[in-house]
Amino acid sequence: MTNDGSTLSDIEIARIAERIDRPVVLVGMMGVGKSSVGRRMATMLHVPFVDADDAIEEAAKMPISEIFEHYGEASFRDGERRVIARLMEGAKGVIATGGGAFCDPETRALILDKGIAVWLDADVDTLVDRVSRKDTRPLLRNGNPREILTRLRAEREPAYSQAPIHIISKTGPHQVTISNILQAIDSWL
Repeated sequence: MTNDGSTLSDIEIARIAERIDRPVVLVGMMGVGKSSVGRRMATMLHVPFVDADDAIEEAAKMPISEIFEHYGEASFRDGERRVIARLMEGAKGVIATGGGAFCDPETRALILDKGIAVWLDADVDTLVDRVSRKDTRPLLRNGNPREILTRLRAEREPAYSQAPIHIISKTGPHQVTISNILQAIDSWL
């Protein structure tokens, strides 16, 4: 795998895309770029893209922040698991999960069994910079975002590290991150 800023050719992407026989599931912290990278990667692979958080909001007919507020995190995680299970049924494509999804043992087992789990990772400074652009993150509403992200990242790392593919998302073109993901998937398959 190269991290030198090079990207894959269309022919290499098409060859890898043919080998991918199940959903590619992006896991990792909020702000790491799962949705933006996933959307672009799906376009390159000519497969559907789904943001699990969007699918959860659609199913619940309310924003995630309201689900947390009215029903609590445990209820949200239960619904999240059901939605991700539905999204993974026999589908090829790219799925971006919420930051805590892979930390749930049942959801993690499902993703590891039926998908290609890719841990998209970034340092805390990058995460803080990216999440500061939106005020829609329920877990960051009551405290210092840097402290919360540092704590969450440390707590979640043991779960994330169970993904067979680990890619660092750096500041720069998404194309490089996507090429690194696809090369890693190609090696893993």
